Amino acid sequence: MKKEGLKENNRNKKPRKKAAVLPDDALPKTVDFYKTEREILLALSNDLTKVRDKNDLILLFKKSIKGLFYISHTIVTLIDYKDDTYTPFLLDNDGSPIRSHDRYQEMVQSRFLLNEPFIQSVLQAEAPISFLLKDVMDQPQSPPFLRVNYEKGVREIMMAKLMKGGKPLGFLHIYSDQPEGFSAAFRSIINGIVPQISSAVSNIIKNEALLKEEQEKSFLLDFSSEMATVRTKESLARAVQGALRHLSPGGDFIIRRINDDKSTMSPYVYHLTQAPNKKILTALENSSFPINDGLQDRILNSAIPVLFNANREIQRGLTAGYLPYWKQMGIENFVGIRLRNGTTNLGILLLDIDDVNVRLLQGICAQISIAMANLMANEQNDRTQQEQSFLLDFSKDITRVRTRADLQHAIFTVLDKTLHTQLAMIRVIEDDGIHLSPFMYDRSLFTNAKDTFDDLAGHKITIDETYTAQVLASEEGMRFSVEEEWKNGNAYARLWKSTGLRNMYALPLRVGDKNIGTIWLLANRLSPLLVKGICAQIAMAIANIQANEKLLMYKKKLEVENDYLKEQIQTIYNFSEIIGNSGPMQRVYRLISLVADSNTTVLISGETGTGKELIARAIHNASSRKDKLMVKVNCAALPTSLIESELFGHERGAFTGAIDRRIGKFELANNSTLFLDEIGELPLDAQAKLLRVIQERELERIGGKQTIKLDVRLIVATNRSLEEEVKAGRFRADLYFRLNVFPIHLPPLRERAEDIEPLTHFFVQKYARSAGRPIKDISPQVWHKLRSYAWPGNVRELEHFIERSIILSEDGKIADVYIPEVTAEDKKSAAYSASRSLDEVERDYIIETLKRCGGKISGAGGAADILKIPGNTLHSKMKKLGIHKSDYFS
Repeated sequence: MKKEGLKENNRNKKPRKKAAVLPDDALPKTVDFYKTEREILLALSNDLTKVRDKNDLILLFKKSIKGLFYISHTIVTLIDYKDDTYTPFLLDNDGSPIRSHDRYQEMVQSRFLLNEPFIQSVLQAEAPISFLLKDVMDQPQSPPFLRVNYEKGVREIMMAKLMKGGKPLGFLHIYSDQPEGFSAAFRSIINGIVPQISSAVSNIIKNEALLKEEQEKSFLLDFSSEMATVRTKESLARAVQGALRHLSPGGDFIIRRINDDKSTMSPYVYHLTQAPNKKILTALENSSFPINDGLQDRILNSAIPVLFNANREIQRGLTAGYLPYWKQMGIENFVGIRLRNGTTNLGILLLDIDDVNVRLLQGICAQISIAMANLMANEQNDRTQQEQSFLLDFSKDITRVRTRADLQHAIFTVLDKTLHTQLAMIRVIEDDGIHLSPFMYDRSLFTNAKDTFDDLAGHKITIDETYTAQVLASEEGMRFSVEEEWKNGNAYARLWKSTGLRNMYALPLRVGDKNIGTIWLLANRLSPLLVKGICAQIAMAIANIQANEKLLMYKKKLEVENDYLKEQIQTIYNFSEIIGNSGPMQRVYRLISLVADSNTTVLISGETGTGKELIARAIHNASSRKDKLMVKVNCAALPTSLIESELFGHERGAFTGAIDRRIGKFELANNSTLFLDEIGELPLDAQAKLLRVIQERELERIGGKQTIKLDVRLIVATNRSLEEEVKAGRFRADLYFRLNVFPIHLPPLRERAEDIEPLTHFFVQKYARSAGRPIKDISPQVWHKLRSYAWPGNVRELEHFIERSIILSEDGKIADVYIPEVTAEDKKSAAYSASRSLDEVERDYIIETLKRCGGKISGAGGAADILKIPGNTLHSKMKKLGIHKSDYFS
């Protein structure tokens, strides 16, 4: 509240206690010395003319004015008409009582509004005006420094506006810790020296501006010298960071350079301390942003720095990808200025700053532009030399490439580092000269369309496919615009577009005059001559790899055959011939002789231990394929998950754990014989795949695209009744009919009792020699036991009994054979049989025989054949005894 208005407002109030104000006749001796007010003003004016900087003016307030009158402290504030505020300019730091207030720094740095009532009353006053703080500090919109001073004991403030050229320049603030502490004489003195104070403040501002300009020139000169020594991006970043600290305390900045495509910009050097996490920093480091994004293009088109507000630009709908990151970092206001060397735009500088010193910033950027142009020129020279050196090394290295992995590493290196290009696909022409299959590709390019890529890459194409035919027919290759192809509906263009690259370059791969495939490269720009030279080297490397892979495949096959043969030698029976001359075996021999020379599929059936593998080997050894290795697969021993891989093979990487290519048993048995033991144990899904291979006589490895033609003689064996398995739904009928072309049934040992003696002698000779125990005699008791035993384990069981008996024998004689004793249950069953009628015994015997024959009644290996009766007679007996299928089929 103005002091002149206090009288009216306080008429009805209790009179206040007068402040202890020094009367005019009680002034200090200094005042007495000057005698009159005119002399005081003359002395102060004389002192003000000597003021050159802030310190001079502060000393004047402290010694001259404060020495004449009782005041607590004095400050000066300046008006900033850009935002209609006034800010502290000159502070009495030593004499100010509010220095210890916790809001002191806030007051020093604050901008106070000009449009509030308190300061407006000062602006409207013609002379210095005073206020009691308690009357004005709580009024609406009053500046907070009033209360801060009051809280530190100040009670009254005198304000005087400082003028320059008829316009307010700022304000003189004089404080007193006593209410009504400013006398009339003091007011008159202050009113008299305000013009001189205004001039002094104006001179100080001018002097500071001149000094600042000189400092800036000196700084730019030093900065120019420092930039002349810059040779790397790192040293440029350090120099720029140090220079920009004069403009922004944090010194955070980003310099972006215009990329070779002239349509995007990427970070060149930067200093960011406010990034809240690594993800944001990485995004700002590695991203390229379109020039025409509504912000970068405005900077490039402006000759002066441009000030932006991040929130305001986002609200305007600006979609520049970096604005949200800056908002997260707390950057609200920033400045952009173009970096230009002559008439060429190099890039832009983005600086986190609120207040812009345009002249200094332009000077700094001019030096940055020169250094940046030099660096970029040096980088280009270095890059050219590196490219030439790298291509020379690539030419040398590519001739030594032997594997796809080596070639892929070499190609990816030269394309990415030298050409800044991405390999999309290499296709090679297959042996048929028509189809092309994928040889090498970079799936990581198409992460946004992975399913589409896998689908298209898996398709076999021919040399007549539209795009492939054009490429193979061209001399220099072809360039396809991704955007145009996408608009035209090219199925591949959707993949190309997902990478963000503008062009697809396709070139033929040739060795001499022969096309061996095509290469597809994604890039924005590409040197045709350079890439043509590289493609020639790649074509030669691929031809070498294909030849090397064939050699390795043949070598691997020979190694597998060799290992397999060694394994078979260790595991198979070492029979020089099949033992046994009984009638059932003579029939088997006859069937072997009939089928051996043909390529017919053979199905060997019989109980376990009857020697089915031996018969299969006999068929193979008697065939025209005997010079090749017979490959054996035990279907019951294969894990379900590995059956397909074991039979048909797989390519490297076809599934988890497939670290190398595997040749399957079918491919290994090509031009030979494949023996599939325990065929009845194959699961249904594997049966379907097996059927297809048998029918088509060709296969594809798991994960492979190449069709492999086969010439395999198939022999299968089973101890199950496949007919019953088909009925039960456990075996495919179509596969059974494919396998049951030439069936051979091996009789069990109990049906060829006359073969027991020669088999026994053979096993005795075999194991006596290996055990080092010569056997000279076998007791009659042993022969009796051997002939009377039923041999459920057949020849294999006989072999094991003889081996055990030899180990337990003494004095070169087998005195006993350790055949399992008849159990109580067996005896009970025998007693039961003795109490039954002949028809009951005959009925059970016929049922048991039918079960052993798998339900087969007539024909070779049938129940009638074993019972030595005609088939019709057996049918009659079965009808008479009431024997039905349900009795012998479980």
